[in-house]
Amino acid sequence: MDGIVRTAEQIVVIEAARTYVAGIRPVDMTDSGRLAGHLMAAETLLMKIAEAFNEPEPTA
Repeated sequence: MDGIVRTAEQIVVIEAARTYVAGIRPVDMTDSGRLAGHLMAAETLLMKIAEAFNEPEPTA
């Protein structure tokens, strides 16, 4: 059952990243505030993706 939940979490986080990227409009490269916001959002999504795809710690 854990494998099914893990796979579902992976799918959810990938879809969240896809949705975010699909919603990005062309960015004015001179708007540093907007660029920083996109970078922070991307970092958060990447951390969630890494967490979802990390191998679970073996339990003893």
